[in-house]
Amino acid sequence: MRLKDKVIIVTGGTSGIGAAIAERCVAEGARVLVHGIERADGEKIVAKLGAAAALHLDDLADPASPPRIAAAAVQAFGRIDGIVNNAAIVARTNLATTTVAFFDRMMAVNTRAPLFLIQAAFPHLKASEGSVLNVGSINAHSGQPNLLDYSLTKGALQTLSRNLANALAYEHVRVNHLNVGWVLTDREYHHQIEHGMPPDWPQRVPEQFAPSGRLIKPEEVAAAAVYWLGDESRPVSGSVVDFEQFPVIGRNPNKREVK
Repeated sequence: MRLKDKVIIVTGGTSGIGAAIAERCVAEGARVLVHGIERADGEKIVAKLGAAAALHLDDLADPASPPRIAAAAVQAFGRIDGIVNNAAIVARTNLATTTVAFFDRMMAVNTRAPLFLIQAAFPHLKASEGSVLNVGSINAHSGQPNLLDYSLTKGALQTLSRNLANALAYEHVRVNHLNVGWVLTDREYHHQIEHGMPPDWPQRVPEQFAPSGRLIKPEEVAAAAVYWLGDESRPVSGSVVDFEQFPVIGRNPNKREVK
């Protein structure tokens, strides 16, 4: 088991990528504090994971939530070996539609909360020589026109990962980062339906967005997360991995070789 006896906090762990990461961590021998905001979803995933998981419900927009989350992990399992900052608000905005209040909430949940959860857990991470994995987005590079606020928060999160990896190197606390591409979660499926896509839209994703013929699965992100949380990746820190089906930099998705 690659995470045997480690205690991992997974934010946004009640659905989608976070739930997949929580499940995979438990399968690899870890105990997991599953953070979320929806009680029904949280109780369902924790019941599935059994005694190796504990649930903590909290709104990351509340500045006091990070210390509560760290304390809940210590109370449940006695230590903290890793954090997966996965929770995020994904919402469409552009220059014309964004507002100060909306921007502030996006930054609070997507960037501020990860920073201060690491701060709250740092004494325990230092004691365990632990690992942080921040789950970002390829939108960090520049983003889409209709994902302005979201892209800004993910760009800031990417800088946070690199900054803390440098700052905490001599404390033996590692910080790595995944810039995840388009993932087919249940939420994403229904989100696209709400925006007018047909029920079979995952089978119709344009080739330029899914050269393999399908979208990334949450379980595939979870498999990668195990490596960065475990000792196999030691001593590497500060890595930013574009977890996507194609290279982002220098890509021309509309150009194909003429045979």
